Amino acid sequence: MSVLIQEADLPQELTAEAAVEAAYTSELAEAASKLQRGLPTLIECDKDLAPYLYLNIRNRLRSADLRCLYLDGRPRDEPEGAAVPVGMIGTMIAQLREAVRGAVERRVVVLPHLDLLTTSQGGLTSEAREVIPLLYENPELVWLGFKDPSFPLPRVIENLFPHRITLLGIARNRLRRLVTRKESRKFGREFNPWTLYKYVSGVNAVRLRRLLSTLEGEDYPSDPQRAFRQLRQATLGGALEVPNVSLDRDVGGYAKVKERLRFDVLDVLARKDQLTDEEQIRAMEELIPKGMIFWGPPGTGKTLFAKAVATEIGAAVTIVSGPELKSKWVGESEENLRQIFHKARQSAPSIIVFDELDSFASARGTYTGSGVEHSMVNQLLTEMDGFHRDEMVFVVGTTNYVEILDPALLRPGRFEFHLHIPYPDAKDRREILDIYNRKMALHMTEEALQHAVRRTGEYVPGAASGTPYSGDHLNALCRAVARLHLGDHDRKSAPVLETTAEDVERAITLWSERPDLSEKERRVVATHEAGHAVTSLFCPHAPPIERISILGDAAGALGFVRYQDVTRRYVVTRGELLDDICVLMGGREAEHLLLDDLSIGSAQDLQRATAIARALVEEFGMGGEEVGVVRFHHDTEARRRSDLSEEQLRSLDRRVREVLEECRQRCVAILGENRVLVETLRDLLLEKKIIDAKTLQLKVGSHVEKEKARVRLEKN
Repeated sequence: MSVLIQEADLPQELTAEAAVEAAYTSELAEAASKLQRGLPTLIECDKDLAPYLYLNIRNRLRSADLRCLYLDGRPRDEPEGAAVPVGMIGTMIAQLREAVRGAVERRVVVLPHLDLLTTSQGGLTSEAREVIPLLYENPELVWLGFKDPSFPLPRVIENLFPHRITLLGIARNRLRRLVTRKESRKFGREFNPWTLYKYVSGVNAVRLRRLLSTLEGEDYPSDPQRAFRQLRQATLGGALEVPNVSLDRDVGGYAKVKERLRFDVLDVLARKDQLTDEEQIRAMEELIPKGMIFWGPPGTGKTLFAKAVATEIGAAVTIVSGPELKSKWVGESEENLRQIFHKARQSAPSIIVFDELDSFASARGTYTGSGVEHSMVNQLLTEMDGFHRDEMVFVVGTTNYVEILDPALLRPGRFEFHLHIPYPDAKDRREILDIYNRKMALHMTEEALQHAVRRTGEYVPGAASGTPYSGDHLNALCRAVARLHLGDHDRKSAPVLETTAEDVERAITLWSERPDLSEKERRVVATHEAGHAVTSLFCPHAPPIERISILGDAAGALGFVRYQDVTRRYVVTRGELLDDICVLMGGREAEHLLLDDLSIGSAQDLQRATAIARALVEEFGMGGEEVGVVRFHHDTEARRRSDLSEEQLRSLDRRVREVLEECRQRCVAILGENRVLVETLRDLLLEKKIIDAKTLQLKVGSHVEKEKARVRLEKN
C-alpha cells in the first residue's frame, strides 16, 4: 500500500482539540474506560498536552455520569473569614484535603501537577510528605494523574496508579490525520507523511499543530527541503544542533570504515526515504541498526564519525560523557539516562553518543565501584528496548575497550553494529594531513607532506612508550606547524610561507625532551644503532630501513632504527623471526666490536630476542629435533614449572640459549665482515644525527649491493 496521500483526503481545518482526539483516540478511550471502572490512571505526557487530554477524558466521562475535580492550585472563591493558602502548592494541598475529606460520592480527582510534589531527583518534598497520606485516605476517589517526562516520581506516588499510559510524540500511522490541506502544500504535490514523520516523531499533537501552522514558503515547491529545515530547526531542543561534518570533506582516510558506514547505515536510510510502499518501508526499517559501537584507540575520530553520520541524515547530536552520568545520589544516574533519551526522542532525528561507554557499561559482575553501574546498564537496556523501529533515534557508544562491555548490550537489537576505527595507516595519514593542510592554510610542499607521513608512521615523541600517531596527534602536529609560521612571519617578508620538510621536523622535535648526551655517550649510541642497521641490511628477511636517529626523540630510547613496514604482518615465518633476533643482537655486538666494551643499552633488545627465541622453541614447534614439534607454552611461569619435568625445562632452556647464540654468532660474522661499513655509518650518524632512507641509499647502498653479490658468488 502506498504511503502517499492525496490533498483531498486531508482535513480542511483542524483545531488542537480535534488533533488530540485524532492522535490519541485509542489511548484516551482506554484511560476513560479504566477510570470508569475505578482504576487510578497515570498519564505521562508533555505539560502543554495535559490540559487537552484532560478535557477529552472529562467529556468522555460525562456520558457515564462521572464527575471530574481538577486540582490545579488556582485559587477559588472562599467564604469570608476562611484561611487563604499561600502559593500554588499550598492552594493545591488545601484543595486536595477538601476533596478527600469532603467527598460524598464517587468521582475522578485530577492531579495535573504531580511533579511539583517531588524534587528533580525523585525525592520527597516537605509538601509531598503531607500529600501522600491524603492520596491513600479515601478509597472512593479515583485518581487521574499527569506526569511530566522531565521529572521522576517517587515510588510511593507511582504505586497509587496501577494503570499507566505514556504519550511521547505521535504514532506514524496517525500523522496523516494531523496535517491540513494547506499545510501539505509546503511539502510538494505528493504528500508523504512517512517522510514528514522523520522530523516530528517526538513532537506531541498540540505542538505539531503549532509548528505546521507556522510553516513559510511557496506552495507545491519542487524541493520541500525548506519546509523540512524549518521543522528540523523548531524541534531542536535546548543546546542541540545538527553538526556540519562531511564524511568525505572533513574526515580523511579510513576508506573501509566509510564504506561500511554507507553500506550498512547511510545507504539503507537513503533507500528507505525513496520508498513509498508501506510494506517495503517497514521491511527496510528492520535492517537499520539503531545501536552502534565505535571502538578503537583514543584520538582516532570515533566521535567525529558519529557527527558525520548525523550530518548525512540531518540528525541532532547529544554527546554524553560516561563518567559525568554517574551520581552519588540513589536513582539520579538512571534518571540522567532517562532524560537524555527523552530529549533525544523529542528532537528526532537524533543520535546519542555515549563517550567512554565502558566507564559504566562494563560487564555486570566486574564492577569495583559503588554498584551504580549495574543500575545504569539496566536503565540503558530498558531505554533501548523501548525504541520503535519508525523512530529516527540512534545510539552510538564509543570505547577503547570493547572487550569489557556488558554482553547484554552487544546482542542483536541493541548495540548490534560494531565498527573498528584503528590508528590511521600511511594512506589515511596523508588524507588527514591534506585536510588540515587545507583548513589551516599551511601550504605544505609535496616533500613536506611525504615527510610528515613518514615521520608520523613512528611513535609519538614524549607520549607513552609505543603510542602511534592518531588523527588527534596529526591535528596537533599541524597546529604546531601553524604556530611556527606565526613566528616565521615576523622574520620573513614572504606573504605566503610554504611548509617544508624541515618545518615539519622542527614542529615534531622542537619541544621534545631529549637527553643531553656527552660526546662519548653519543658515540656509544651511534655505534649501537649502526650495528642494528648494518645487521639488518644483510638479513634477507629484514624490512627496508626508513630512518635512523640518535637524537633520543623516541619515547624511552636514546636512538632507534625505524623500518618501513610498521604495519602488522599476518604471516610470520621462521626465517623472519631468526632475522629479528639477529638484528636485535646487532647493537650489542657492534659495541663489542668497535668499543671493546658493552653498555646496558642492550637490555631491552636482549629481552625481546629471548622472548622470540622462547616462542620459537616452546610455542611454534620450531625448536629443532631435540625438543620436537610440540607446543610447551603456558600462561604463567608457575604453571610451566608445575607441568614440565626438570629435564624438559633444562632441555627447553638449553635450546633457547642455542638459538640465541646461533643468531649472535651470525650477527658477529656480518659485522666483522662489514666493519668499515659500521664505522662509516657510525660517523655519518655522529655528523647528521638523523639518516633517512634516501641518504642511507646514497651513502652505503652500492657498498651493500657489492657485498651481497660477493657473498652470493662465494656460496655458489
